[in-house]
Amino acid sequence: MRRISHYSTYTFLVLALMLSCSSGGDGDGISVTPTPTPTPTVTVPAPSSATLSLPENNKVCETGTNASATQSTILFQWVAAANATAYDLRITNSDTQGVTLINNIEGTQREVTLEKGMPYAWQITSKATGTNETAQSTAWKFYLAGDGVENYAPFPADLLSPASGGTVSVSESGKISLSWSGEDPDGDALTYSIYMDHTDGLQEPIATNVSETSLEVDADKDSVYYWRVKSSDGENSAFSQIYAFRTGA
Repeated sequence: MRRISHYSTYTFLVLALMLSCSSGGDGDGISVTPTPTPTPTVTVPAPSSATLSLPENNKVCETGTNASATQSTILFQWVAAANATAYDLRITNSDTQGVTLINNIEGTQREVTLEKGMPYAWQITSKATGTNETAQSTAWKFYLAGDGVENYAPFPADLLSPASGGTVSVSESGKISLSWSGEDPDGDALTYSIYMDHTDGLQEPIATNVSETSLEVDADKDSVYYWRVKSSDGENSAFSQIYAFRTGA
């Protein structure tokens, strides 16, 4: 029998190792690109709602600083909201529905010149850099004093239900419920006239001299209605906005 020499076996093992090493590793010409570490996502917290300070809510005869025979300058002030970096101030003339909007206020106060003898509502929107999330404060009302005015008209009523663009169900008896809220800057008792029609909310009232702030009225199913409320203190009056709503089928 022929023997395989010790040196032949050794040579065979060396060759096998060389072939094995040459089949991969650093010598195969393939470079490995390391996986980049992902950049962590930074979540910016949403701002909270601001707390309103001045002018006070439901204040009668807010005077401000006289700017002209027809205008006064009012200081609007609020408490800083958590995480907020800027604020939008929105002031609405409740009589004409005209809006004064001041954006991106970096502090917590702003002076604004407004027409005298008018009711106003104001609200603050909190914003923060790095997020589209916002937060709205409650809405406060005040009456800007006019020269020689002894009795102020009521604040325009806030229509509560049906909401603008909403849908309500007609009861089996063919009725729906209307509700609103009303306030008078002088504290006078109020009565209300209710307007509701299919046209524009400007037709003849369906009820007058209503002392409550809700009323059940007749309504057709699957119809569009417009409604508004007139508030009266016996001397002066004010109209609410006009809301449109639909009744269910």
